[in-house]
Amino acid sequence: MSDKTVNKTRREMLGVSALAFSSAIIGVPAMTTTAIAADYKKNPFTLVYGGAITNNEPGKVNIHPVKYKLNGLDIVGNVYTPANYDAQKKYPTIVVAHPNGGVKEQVAGLYAQHLAELGYITITADAAFQGGSGGEPRSVDKPAYRIEDIHGMADFITQYPGVDAARLGLLGICGGGGYSLAAAKTDKRFKSIATVSMFNSGRVRRNGYQDSQLDSIQDRLQQASKARAQEVAGKGPAARGHEMTGGQVPYSGDADLTDEQIAKLPFDLYRQGYEYYWRTHAHPGSTFKYTTSSLLDLMRWDATDQIDLIDQPLLMIAGSKADSLYMTEDAFPKATGTKDKELFKIEGATHIETYWVPKYVDVALGKLKPFYARTL
Repeated sequence: MSDKTVNKTRREMLGVSALAFSSAIIGVPAMTTTAIAADYKKNPFTLVYGGAITNNEPGKVNIHPVKYKLNGLDIVGNVYTPANYDAQKKYPTIVVAHPNGGVKEQVAGLYAQHLAELGYITITADAAFQGGSGGEPRSVDKPAYRIEDIHGMADFITQYPGVDAARLGLLGICGGGGYSLAAAKTDKRFKSIATVSMFNSGRVRRNGYQDSQLDSIQDRLQQASKARAQEVAGKGPAARGHEMTGGQVPYSGDADLTDEQIAKLPFDLYRQGYEYYWRTHAHPGSTFKYTTSSLLDLMRWDATDQIDLIDQPLLMIAGSKADSLYMTEDAFPKATGTKDKELFKIEGATHIETYWVPKYVDVALGKLKPFYARTL
């Protein structure tokens, strides 16, 4: 799939945000190694990660597309079962939460498949209002919803044949890592939790990436408040009987950049994130955009709030060269409720490189394997 094709698809699907690009890329970094483009159209399950399953074969890891209801919405997910899966047996199981703007076919699927290769049943699902899951308006990104998505995956998978509900783990990647910390605080069905390149969506939406927008917090709250008012007006008496258009629901975080513009972005997170999500691992369900009114919820939330409630074993993994590392290093010491915890840095890796670069993914899995084996 060419760059022009990806860009055309993005424009047709998403449009272009009218708001400042400074709030654009939440949860995505930059690539120092060129990745081979993966075309979702060439995979029967629309998976875009390297080494993805192309067909189910006896005796190997298999993928099972599933759909279930969560608070009245249709949620779509993929369940991965280990080699020689037997529904009459009991398997430890791991829920995998995807990054902000991501979908189940990208990095979440990569880790879910690899964990299934280690003998786990795994599930990853598109967040409500995002990807292939239901919900209107599209691309709502509120912490309460994302946390509920994780509880919902646990609800579904613990009823799945072969799942040992007493051995349920959680893995959160990027923004899904921040939301996984929040979910695990109170959902004790999760016996252990791990994060990879944890991204604190609330802190970044509030303060800007690397706390670079502290002087514009009130202005952005005003924008969010006006956006909510605009949404309400679009649903009012004058709008009844008329479908709301994209123009009536203000969005943030979407943009369409040239390769030259991407190269000039200020952070690795941005540069590599654009390459990953818009070039090498693009998927039509994946987008950076979110309803601007979501900021009312995001900016008053923080992934580290009451993190001391986590008493389960905790493993936090991040790249040593990731410019998002500060979020993991901030959260880790606040998790005072558990003594069984480790912060592990993947030497030389940036944030996005932990999504797909084989040597860094292998290092992450090298830590996840003994962690889950011991705690589940």
